[in-house]
Amino acid sequence: MLKTEEWLLIRDLYSRGFGINEIARQTGFDKKTVRKYLRLKTLPEPQKRPGRKSKLDPFKPYILEKLKEGPYTAARLYREIKEMGFDGGITIVKDFVQKVRPERGIPAVLRYETKPGVQAQVDWGELGTVEVDGKVKKLFCFNMILGYSRMRFVEFTLSIDTPTLIQCHLNAFEYFKGFTQEILYDNMKQVVIKRALKSSDSEWNSQFEDFFKCFGFIPRLCRPYRPQTKGKIENTVSYVKRDFFLGRRFTSLGDLNAQVHRWLERVNSTVHGTTHEIPLDRFKEEKLKPLDQFPSYKVVHKETRKVSRDCYISFLGNKYSVPYRFAGRTAELRIFEGKLEVYVDYEKICEHEILPGNCRVSKKKEHFQGLLSEILKENSKCKKGSQIPLKFSGPEVEKRSLDVYETFSEGGVE
Repeated sequence: MLKTEEWLLIRDLYSRGFGINEIARQTGFDKKTVRKYLRLKTLPEPQKRPGRKSKLDPFKPYILEKLKEGPYTAARLYREIKEMGFDGGITIVKDFVQKVRPERGIPAVLRYETKPGVQAQVDWGELGTVEVDGKVKKLFCFNMILGYSRMRFVEFTLSIDTPTLIQCHLNAFEYFKGFTQEILYDNMKQVVIKRALKSSDSEWNSQFEDFFKCFGFIPRLCRPYRPQTKGKIENTVSYVKRDFFLGRRFTSLGDLNAQVHRWLERVNSTVHGTTHEIPLDRFKEEKLKPLDQFPSYKVVHKETRKVSRDCYISFLGNKYSVPYRFAGRTAELRIFEGKLEVYVDYEKICEHEILPGNCRVSKKKEHFQGLLSEILKENSKCKKGSQIPLKFSGPEVEKRSLDVYETFSEGGVE
């Protein structure tokens, strides 16, 4: 198709008296083309060529629908459509997602990089609620990332108390086979009670202080109102939500943690977007303190319960027997390593293996030995105390004054 300038040139030459042969010679166009465009009063609009078909076209509606649900990562969407039959590369998916994803403003920050083995970062994420044993509970996500290698550890929990935080640390240390010189936290109460200007002068949570002093790592607190100080972990929390948890189906907390461990194997083996290296490869350069050089650390949860009149305490929907002489007393539960110990006035009175599920009963016969005989004794005492002796009484005799009898003897009565 001719351009507007070429069409106008043909018309101009024709208006100046040049014939078709001469116009064709001067412009280089075919005589048929010259005749065609001389007959046109206006130049036709150019027709758009039909776009080339893309392998991604059948999957674009699915991607658009998923992005309406939440901010899924392009990598996550690529994995899903690949399972649906997509045989293209990830680049075309990333380009499309970048084009259709709503833009979000991101404030500029100065990235702080750490040397191998120096620092890890920790944070919690809250991921809505789940139903466990018929009860609705909040679901939390513990995250730890090594600052140099970007190796991640993730664990889902139903609590964010200090014992749970410590246990998650121990699980992360076991996963990494060691730990860094220092760990960065925000000002969570499970770590610090009162923050000082100098981090080391802060008033620590006593239980957590015992933990970090046992292992010898240094807790660091990020500056108030400066979440970008721990940007690596903030990004990890967000990434776990978008790339793993969003739209995930699971049958139990154990199943969810099994799934996230498989996810960790993949992401820790994938090129990181910032370092452009694989975390597992950089992990070889990490100089972590070996975990096997430290004694095992026992994490104890403590809770308070009142012993019922029928000599049981309740824990997570199950009942556990207690020696009958403590019925009605207040007891302290100490929970660790799948066991439950019961204390009254700092005296350990019994222990149980924690039962799975709910509405179950753990009963020990020795807790009720002697109870029946004591009940019978008490009943016997009650019966004796309630018996009232019978008294037999004769006819009532009127009592008179002696003066009356003296009157009778003197004949004073007519």
